[in-house]
Formats: sequence, structure tokens, C-alpha cells
Amino acid sequence: MASEQVSKMHEDDVSLLESPITYGNILGAKDNLGSDTVLPEDAALMQSAEARTFGHTKKDGAAAVMQAAAQENVKAGFVKDGDHSEVAEEGVVAQEILVPGAEIDLEYVAGQPVMASVTPTPTDSAFVGSDAITIGDALEAAAVGAGDRPVDLSDARAIQSAVQRATGGPATSGGLAASAMSAASLNPRVKTADKTTLADILMDASIDLDVDKVATQEDAAKVLDAELRGSPTGEPNPGGVAAALQAAADLNESAGLVGPASGNHARAFPLEDTPAPPNTPAPAPAPVAATVEGKALGHAKED
Repeated sequence: MASEQVSKMHEDDVSLLESPITYGNILGAKDNLGSDTVLPEDAALMQSAEARTFGHTKKDGAAAVMQAAAQENVKAGFVKDGDHSEVAEEGVVAQEILVPGAEIDLEYVAGQPVMASVTPTPTDSAFVGSDAITIGDALEAAAVGAGDRPVDLSDARAIQSAVQRATGGPATSGGLAASAMSAASLNPRVKTADKTTLADILMDASIDLDVDKVATQEDAAKVLDAELRGSPTGEPNPGGVAAALQAAADLNESAGLVGPASGNHARAFPLEDTPAPPNTPAPAPAPVAATVEGKALGHAKED
């Protein structure tokens, strides 16, 4: 485990570190975050986010890894317990997405996805075998998981891409994509109480779509690309449309309902082993819409 590996970096309470432990070292973070030193304040914020979302801190979650790294950095004298970081300013997020047969736990640091885990959950094996998660279902999961967040340009572009992948054609006037684009344009000009949220647009996505299809890895990659093109930070939205599509595609693949991706495509969150639900029958010839549930984000940020 990553936290155990970090704890082995000292002997008899004497640190062996020659340089501070960074997010790139422990979580594979990239860009500026990858070179940021892990601080105790950051670990405490992630512990708080995990507790709010999962009901407890995860033994092998991001908080445990960050805490072990922060302790080593303090012991080596690279940081102090009271030091403040940019990560604390940008915040951390823990999210749980529930789909038939599995729970997907996602964790983000400063907007960057750093850890994901998938746990099988009890469900009717016949249900899992006959029903695949569709793009419309995934959009509804995003509505539940991050539904109170106002729609921005990255959301609108991701929704537009998802609709095009589901229907096989361009967006239509008055449809989900058009509504999302309109909301993204209007939201910056209205007060918070009047902003259109993801839930307003996507809560009944599987019904609103004229045509729907099973979510695949190719769909997830296209939607992520669209979301990133509209993102001012170049990162996917925590628990947003791209993350929901990725979770749906992963579960469909693990259940044998869709094939794996061709080539190495980008992902909305890190890849971890995704166990297939037990007693999964052979793929069904045609999907039936499945119910997707989501839970609200646990978000911690220094005010």
C-alpha cells in the first residue's frame, strides 16, 4: 500500500528523505500539483472530505497516503504542522457514484483526479447481466452526484458530446445539449439563486434523449475530451459528466457488456482494478436502461 511504503522511509524516527514528498511521488499527480509538497493541512482536509462522503476515512484512500507523506515531510523538517498550501485554497473532493452492481469512489486534489476504487455491491445477477448502463443513465448520475453545481462551458460541451454519442447525430434545438449551452452562456450573468444547475438539465436525461445507447470506453474518452476543451483549468469536473461516463463505461466493460477501449485513451479518473460482478452472464444483445444513483460530493476547502 502507498501509505505503508511512505512509512518505511524512516528508521528509528530518523527521516531518510533527501527531498520533500510531492503529490507526483505518492499519487501520480501531474503539472504544478505533481511538484507540490504534501502538507498536514492537505491531509486533514482530505480526511474531512472522506468522512463526509463515505462516513469514515478509507484505510487505503488518498487521505491515508497524504497523511503518511505529510508526517514524513514534517519529520524531515521540510514543512511544519501549521504550514498553509495552495492545495488548501483550491480544495479537495471525495465522491461516491452508485451504479447497479458497484460503488465507485473518486478522490480529487486541487481539481485533479488522483485516486479511484471500485467495490462490488449486492445486486440481482440477472439484472446486471441483462441491463447495461446507458449514456442517459450516466448523465442522470452526474445530475445526482454534482447536481447543485451551476452548468458551465465544460459541462455544456461534455453534455453536447454525450448527446451526440447517444443519438448518433447533431444536437437538436430544445434538446439537452442546446439547453446546457444556453445555461452555460446565461449563468455568468445571473445571481446564484437563478443559475441553472446540472440537475435542472440532466435529472431526466434517459427520458429526454430521443435515442440512447450503452456507454462504452470510446464514449467516455470523447466526452472527457469535450469537457477538457471547455475547462479553464484543463482538468475534468469532480464528479461531473465525464467522470459519470467513465464510471458507466468501466462497469459495462467489467460486466462483459461492452469491449475494452482500443488504444490508450485518456480517463476522467485513475484506472484501478474493476472486479466484475459475480455470476455475470454473457452480454445481452440489446441494453435496457438501468437506474443509476449518485451521492453528493464531500468537498473540503480552506476558506
